[in-house]
Amino acid sequence: MNIKQFSEAVDISAHTIRYYEKIGLLKNIRRNSSGHRSFTHKDIEWIHFVKRLKDTAMPLEIIHEYADFRAQGDTTNEHRMKILESHAKCLKDKIEQESGHLKRLEEKIEYYRRVLQENSCLT
Repeated sequence: MNIKQFSEAVDISAHTIRYYEKIGLLKNIRRNSSGHRSFTHKDIEWIHFVKRLKDTAMPLEIIHEYADFRAQGDTTNEHRMKILESHAKCLKDKIEQESGHLKRLEEKIEYYRRVLQENSCLT
């Protein structure tokens, strides 16, 4: 598939796709006989994974490190696993922190509900 089709399939601009290729997040992209990029379903899967890592706040430099290990093949599986384990721990910590913030907000909302209900009973 060409860059336009790929862009639509992964919901990323062609500009960003070119940037990812330039910095090495997309490696070994095939070219057709006229020199245009030709993307595969494996490229789609990879970019979806990159997007998931970005959506979970993994820094681009760490994603790039992961991509470099990925390009080296199965001998780097342990390195890649450690990167993902470390990120999963950070994500769990962040979720726990955010859950605490949500709990405090819900407590404050409940406080205001009680206050408002008490005030409406007085009138």
